Amino acid sequence: MNLPIEICHLSVVPLRENPSHKAQMVSQLLFGELYSIIQTENNWLKIKIANDGYEGWIDKNQHQKTHETEAKMLHITLPNLTFKAFTQVYNPTKTIEFYLPFGSNLHFLNQKILSFNGISYPLKYDNYILPNKAFFFENVENYARLFLNVPYLWGGKTHFGIDCSGFTQQVFKVLGIQLYRDAWQQAQQGENVDFLDTANLGDLAFFDNEEGKITHVGMLLSKNQIIHASGRVKIDKIDNYGIFSEEKNEYSHKLKFLKRYL
Repeated sequence: MNLPIEICHLSVVPLRENPSHKAQMVSQLLFGELYSIIQTENNWLKIKIANDGYEGWIDKNQHQKTHETEAKMLHITLPNLTFKAFTQVYNPTKTIEFYLPFGSNLHFLNQKILSFNGISYPLKYDNYILPNKAFFFENVENYARLFLNVPYLWGGKTHFGIDCSGFTQQVFKVLGIQLYRDAWQQAQQGENVDFLDTANLGDLAFFDNEEGKITHVGMLLSKNQIIHASGRVKIDKIDNYGIFSEEKNEYSHKLKFLKRYL
């Protein structure tokens, strides 16, 4: 049975591990992302995000029922995505209504007018694109560098806090490549790259702990540079052993393998 599709109407909604505000945030639901409700418990909804299958709990007060006519149109066309740190959305009186984070889905956009749930919101700037893999190598480094110095936040997906796999997922998303949410899941996608010497810009490097579990991911800028979220989004050196932190003068992550997605 297909569950009804809902659409996130807030800029950012925390996705929690359990139905409690005290539970850890495991990810975030961004504006325009689609989801289905799979369980209800008191004032909480357990949801499944459409694009990556990730599950978690959101506060029922942060859910708004999608109009039936709009729900039927959600899968007809590919939405535009925002590609700046934030995009201003104005209300009909032309004052700022809210801010959208990088990678927000703009499903009902026509000539810079965003419409949903019966309300139209003008966008002042063209801070959106239609995702296209053809422009991956042209833009992937620029989009990644937009996140430099963003603080690390477990479960985060925005410029106000992001984790390692949220960073790679968001950068790839605006270029038309859908990654799963967690590093260990992303490691199961793509094609193997046998050697660091044969790596390309945009390849992902995965790192494991002492038990061999994938715990970290970063994106290669070159054969000896990687951009990743660890403390903050930063650029470090990488070699066949792993990531070398010049700040600490030591290796911070042990390289497991490399993957290519285009």
